[in-house]
Amino acid sequence: MTTDPADLSVTIVDGYVDEPAHFGVPPYISTYPRYTAGALVDAGVPRRQITYHTIDALREDSARWQDVEQADLLVYVGGMTVPGKYVGGTPAEPDEVRKLAWTAGGTSMMGGPVRFGVGEANEGASETARDDLDFDFLAMADVEAAAYDLVDNGLEGFEDRYRGVPEETRWARQGAFVVEQHPNHPDYLIAELETSRGCPYRCSFCTEPMYGDPDFRPPESVVDEVDALSDRGVANFRLGRQADILAYGGDGKSPNPDALRDLYGGIRSVAPDLETLHLDNMNPITVVEWPEKAREGIRVIAEHNTPGDTAAFGLESADPLVQEENNLNVSAEECFQAVRIVNEVAGVRPGEEPGSGPSTGSDAPNRLPKLLPGINLVHGLKGERRESFEHNKRFLQRVYDEGYMLRRINIRQVMAFEGTDMADTGAEIAKDHKQLFKQYKQEVRETIDNPMLKRVAPVGTVLPNVTLEYHQDGKTFGRQLGTYPLLVGIPGERELGRTIDVAITDHGYRSVTGVPYPLDPNAASMDELRAIPGIGRSTAGDIVVDRPYDSVEEIDDALTQFVAAERRQGAD
Repeated sequence: MTTDPADLSVTIVDGYVDEPAHFGVPPYISTYPRYTAGALVDAGVPRRQITYHTIDALREDSARWQDVEQADLLVYVGGMTVPGKYVGGTPAEPDEVRKLAWTAGGTSMMGGPVRFGVGEANEGASETARDDLDFDFLAMADVEAAAYDLVDNGLEGFEDRYRGVPEETRWARQGAFVVEQHPNHPDYLIAELETSRGCPYRCSFCTEPMYGDPDFRPPESVVDEVDALSDRGVANFRLGRQADILAYGGDGKSPNPDALRDLYGGIRSVAPDLETLHLDNMNPITVVEWPEKAREGIRVIAEHNTPGDTAAFGLESADPLVQEENNLNVSAEECFQAVRIVNEVAGVRPGEEPGSGPSTGSDAPNRLPKLLPGINLVHGLKGERRESFEHNKRFLQRVYDEGYMLRRINIRQVMAFEGTDMADTGAEIAKDHKQLFKQYKQEVRETIDNPMLKRVAPVGTVLPNVTLEYHQDGKTFGRQLGTYPLLVGIPGERELGRTIDVAITDHGYRSVTGVPYPLDPNAASMDELRAIPGIGRSTAGDIVVDRPYDSVEEIDDALTQFVAAERRQGAD
């Protein structure tokens, strides 16, 4: 087998990642396969000899396994440290990953968060174990650095290490070409962007501190990556790879609005036609300890982002005892104040002025707010007790009762990874509280999630660019691209893969029902008409019988008469 980089053939298999600060399950593409491809190019491997496959693509087309078998080097990237439920793709399971190693005819290496341990890729998984899954090499630091060094050393081995910013900047640009080999490219793909790694806080369960204190990329490095991805057809971006976006470019804790202005302004300058610009993590303690700087940073974000953005707050638990025993850095009261500030500064819809406060009335423009907080709650932490669940419910109820908005409430059980303080106790606590956890989670969905969703996305809200993904129970389901997109159900079975605008007509716990927008009554189905509030079976039938309509005004007049007649009939 050749070891000359110029002659090497390499196959990268993406088994998907999900970390506290990193998404990689489609429609997201993580940094790992892109940076690994860039590192290989930097080491001398020609681009034309680098093949990229997702695990789903291998499942769907057995012929692709030839690339795994025939490659001189197989690089697998994957690993789930915060598993959830996924629609766009199914993460690789351990047996599938082991099959890759068995199939590989050349040298095989694996890396990514899989280095922290191997668990089932589903919501609620709480136990992990480290396993090399029969690969020749396991990268215990940066898989992209390992790939570079492995090739540079003639496939003989490497020393585990982390790459620096200069390497990251080069590899991010050089590896951007890989996105063109993703099955979702170009229309339904969102690129994860890294601004920093590491965290100054040491929460007991989190893997992010294993990267050390925050290490920030300069704005020009991130902007250059966006420029390269944009040249390859990517129009959707998520600044998700960081513990706290507000601390970007600062001392690791306090906000730096100027750095955020350079970052966001630079992204907009090289990708003026981008369709999505969202973020993920924002530390609520940063907001409350530096409120004025935080307000300015949030304003900068809201000026440059796209609607529906979410700043995920890691409250983790509202129970003071759990906070103390797990070294959590924010109290329930502090988190509440952070929720208030983000709502006041950025909880506005397009057409409203940032800083005007949350808009929840019927006169609000019909788009999602620009930026809202999300709340992450983790169960199975040390010190958890029955009262812990009540603390969390009281916190969420207070947010709702005070009139504020949360874009997403993420409730999960801890995964106990080796190397964290929860390694010995997390799985046991989660198991003991399993039934209580299920009951509590259902109660939150019914009493908080549903009314909160109606506040955030009232009937009539328009969701542009919803991509249709699958059929179920006579409906078509789709999502927008974004950090935590709403799942939208549309009556009838429509062509999958299409992108349409949707107007919301009803709400579930974490999903909505809608109809195509604008809806043409001359072409709408009975089910679509009946989905509109105020229109029942009788009115929908009258609309269909009286078609066609010659003008929008005629439709509006007829609809008003139909609805009024139906309401009178109901009153009788």
